[in-house]
Amino acid sequence: MNFLRTTFMNGNKVKAYPNYWDMIALLLVLGVITLLAWVATQMAVPYELGQAIPISLDPHRLPGYALRTVLRMLIALCFSLLFTFTFGTWAAKSRRAERIIIPFIDILQSVPILGFLSITVVGFISLFPGSLLGPECAAIFVIFTSQAWNMVLGFYQTIRSIPSELNEAAKMFHLSAWQRFWRIDVPFSMPGLLWNMMMSMSAGWFFVVASEAISVSNQQILLPGIGSYITLAIATTNMHAIGYAILTMFIVILVYDQLLFRPLVAWAEKFKTEQVVEETNEAHSWVINLLHRTQFLRYLGTQLTYIFDLFVNITFLRSKPVHSHPLRASSYVRYISWLWNSLLICLVGGVVVFLYNIIFRSIPIATVEHVFLLGLATALRVFVLVIVCSLIWVPVGVWIGQRSSVAHIVQPIAQFLAAFPANILYPLVFILIVTYHLNVNIWVTPLMILGAQWYIVFNVVAGASVIPKDLLQVADNLGLGFWLRWRRLILPSIFPYYITGAITAVGGAWNASILAEVVSWGGHKLVAYGLGAYITEQTAKGDFLHISLGIAMMCLLVLIFNRLVWRPLYELSRERFTLD
Repeated sequence: MNFLRTTFMNGNKVKAYPNYWDMIALLLVLGVITLLAWVATQMAVPYELGQAIPISLDPHRLPGYALRTVLRMLIALCFSLLFTFTFGTWAAKSRRAERIIIPFIDILQSVPILGFLSITVVGFISLFPGSLLGPECAAIFVIFTSQAWNMVLGFYQTIRSIPSELNEAAKMFHLSAWQRFWRIDVPFSMPGLLWNMMMSMSAGWFFVVASEAISVSNQQILLPGIGSYITLAIATTNMHAIGYAILTMFIVILVYDQLLFRPLVAWAEKFKTEQVVEETNEAHSWVINLLHRTQFLRYLGTQLTYIFDLFVNITFLRSKPVHSHPLRASSYVRYISWLWNSLLICLVGGVVVFLYNIIFRSIPIATVEHVFLLGLATALRVFVLVIVCSLIWVPVGVWIGQRSSVAHIVQPIAQFLAAFPANILYPLVFILIVTYHLNVNIWVTPLMILGAQWYIVFNVVAGASVIPKDLLQVADNLGLGFWLRWRRLILPSIFPYYITGAITAVGGAWNASILAEVVSWGGHKLVAYGLGAYITEQTAKGDFLHISLGIAMMCLLVLIFNRLVWRPLYELSRERFTLD
């Protein structure tokens, strides 16, 4: 390779030979890749069902456990991003696909983590017999289900709210659908997508305990990781081990924030739709500053950019005009619409028949009514807490989002707090309830919103950060008062983002009820009245029929509330509060 080759960067002629900054950056990159590759080899070791995987509470084992957990979460995040780009774009571009995908996402985000795990773990173990890769894939899939849904809904919402002038520009430049996706859709959605990715990583931490402690065939598989470490610490009432786990989580979140998310946030500053120069401090990252001081790696970056441009500008993906008779086109559209509606009706009917034959014919109607009442009790907790969190965190999120210097400080703190598993607070909640004889149905409720509230925070921060500065300056020039400014500018601007965060927060709170409504510490257990506790108890018994009833009831309630409450608000935000 010719290391003395030259290239042009920002109009300057630059030598493409390595300097000592290249050496430092290369050592950093190779170090991260080597660690992840070594951890990946540990995920495919031989394993037979029933074989005990030793988990130690020795704090010296925590760095290795943390690497295993982080690798699972990064793999799940990559699949979540691919899933988001595929189905979020499809739902935003096609009305027929939207009618299937969005209700399907509403249902999936309400399915409990334990439900996904109990259904898929046997299949993954059968897919990789005699290897630990089967349980590892099951854990990655469960983490994926905790990450993907809010990313899809956020990406779908931003694509639907792209300003009309950008759409007109795409038509004027004759961009194909492929080029438009990479040149307009992804850049416009990047600020909000990054905040949702950070929230998804934190959501993965919140459910990491459930994903790494797998129950199959009345046996428990503890995969090496921080989640299984916390599970063992809770079972043995080891407070020192829980403290070590919290410290390790904080360090790990800080590290990948500095190496991954902080550089991405600084890079995404260029995608904000601004017509005036922002006077506040821009995002900075020492990783980006290090790469800017390199020469050879910057040269490689220009070559990768060139390759990416070739990838985006693939000509055979350009859509070609289709000339057809208007009557034939109209009949074809009606036929496709009829076929799509028939498929939807058959799908819903099949699900209803399945539930009736498998569940309701085998379970007394009194049990179904009891489970329905349990669901209403959990629903009451969820909506009260979402309203309270909205009143608290919407003003805070707007304040953070409009101050980039504050956002850079709050970002890693919010990631850590959002990643805090509810299980770690079990000792504190258990001691408070037992010592002061508190009502367990009330005082376990905050555990449900512990992770779900951050969906609202992250989405509101993302929405406030992309409010055009020229609109804020116009409000200042007109001398708008505090309430008028909020009512006419800020609330309409963040409303689509808030609705996306509220929908995912509700789904996350329903999911978190499984962890929150049963508090265990050592051999003691406190059980609240609710659907989450019912699913947890039936999972412990291995009663698949009643597990299915609980999951079906939770999905039904979430779907009804989303259709009656959140989806009309979502349509209202799209029709009236887009920045056009």
